[in-house]
This record gives sequence, C-alpha cells and structure tokens, in this order.
Amino acid sequence: MLVNKVEICGVNTSKLPVLSNQKMRELLVKVRAGDRSAREQLIHGNLRLVLSVIQRFNNRGEYVDDLFQVGCIGLMKAIDNFDLSQNVKFSTYAVPMIIGEIRRYLRDNNSIRVSRSLRDVAYKALQVRDALVTKNSKEPTINEIAEELNLPREEIIYALDAIQDPISLFEPIYHDGGDPIFVMDQVSDEKNQDTTWLEGISIREAMEKLNERERTILRMRFFEGKTQMEVAEEIGISQAQVSRLEKAALKHMKKLM
Repeated sequence: MLVNKVEICGVNTSKLPVLSNQKMRELLVKVRAGDRSAREQLIHGNLRLVLSVIQRFNNRGEYVDDLFQVGCIGLMKAIDNFDLSQNVKFSTYAVPMIIGEIRRYLRDNNSIRVSRSLRDVAYKALQVRDALVTKNSKEPTINEIAEELNLPREEIIYALDAIQDPISLFEPIYHDGGDPIFVMDQVSDEKNQDTTWLEGISIREAMEKLNERERTILRMRFFEGKTQMEVAEEIGISQAQVSRLEKAALKHMKKLM
C-alpha cells in the first residue's frame, strides 16, 4: 500500500485544504439547512482526516485508492449525522465513523468468509459490551454479555473470534533494537518438534533394514496411501500375502526402533 502516494482517486493530497474549527461549524450549519455546496466544501476540507485514518491500515495489502474511497463514505456519514448541539469536535466524531466504515469493508471483502448470522451475533455483542461499559464504567465479562443477549456463552466467544482480523505470522510483536520477535515465534508447531524429527530418522533407518519387497509394500501403503488390493495388483501377489508381509515388516520395524 503506497501511503505516501500524492494523488489518490484523482485528488492531489498535497494540496488539500485545512478548515478552522469556526469555518467547520459554519459549514455544518449550512449543511443542516440543505446547502449542498457547503456539504461538498466540508467533505473536501476533511479529506486530510481520511488520509490520516487510512495510514493505520497500511499493512493490509489493500489498494490505497479503495480505502480512501471507503473512508470518504465514512466521512460523509459523519457529516450527515453530526449533532451540532453536542460539545464535541467534528474530528472526534468523524474518526471512529471512518475507521468503522473501513473495518466493515475489510471484513466484507475478506477471503475468510464469516456467515451473516455469526456477524450479527458479534455486532450485537459489541453493542451490548459498549452499553454495559457506559452503564457500569467497567469492562463486562462474556457471561454478562451472554446474559444480556440470552445466548450461550460459547456462541458469543465463537462469534467474536470469527470477526477478528487475521494477522500475518510475520507480524512483529516486540522489538528492542535487536532482532524482532514475530507472531510465528510464539506459535508452537507440534509437527516440527525434536521428538517428531527423531522418530522420522528412526523410521528411515528401520526401513533400510527391511528387504526390498517389505520396503516397497510399506512405502506404497503408508507413504503413497494405496490399499492392500492396489499394492497386490501392482507387485503381482495376493492381497492376503500383502497383508502378511505388511504385518511382518511392521513387527520387525517395531523391534528395530
């Protein structure tokens, strides 16, 4: 993603205007009165805000033009819904709206598809969570959220996990000036443990001590995934003989290992 790109969607970002708070308020009043030119001026005067927000999503591999357009949709929603009676700066209200619109776009266009019903449960859980934080001034537990929605605790956990954005295994999680620690460094891999590696060596050494026919049968059965019937047809003996030789070879290998 080219976050330093000068022209985005035909807009020269280096020449974007900056509006004063008083000018912003004057334009918002005109927008409430139905002045469409004031709305256009307000949108254009806040494109720098959109640009600053999309910088946060520079590691997603998305085209900056697409994110900029989606961010502009969030900006327009913020302009249309901003309450002038509230003593809040417009940017304070607009930034979460822009971020929310971009996150929604990223979720909906994610290659990992999440069912609509699961997303609905997750969004309801997040709404309940925000309401409980406002009411009790503390983070609610999963049990409290589940109780409010009258849903099983497990369903809430599953739904919230499903909408989490995936991260790269090469995402750095710590850096002290030396070599960084990545996510993959904190993930265990049972397939690559020393015991598994040693078992592989033992199996190869034991296989080497079998005769040619026994090695062929075990290779075809357990490395190529063929049935005893397929092995019998290929090497020209009966299935019963294959079965006998296979059992004898495995028994021999077990002793060797």
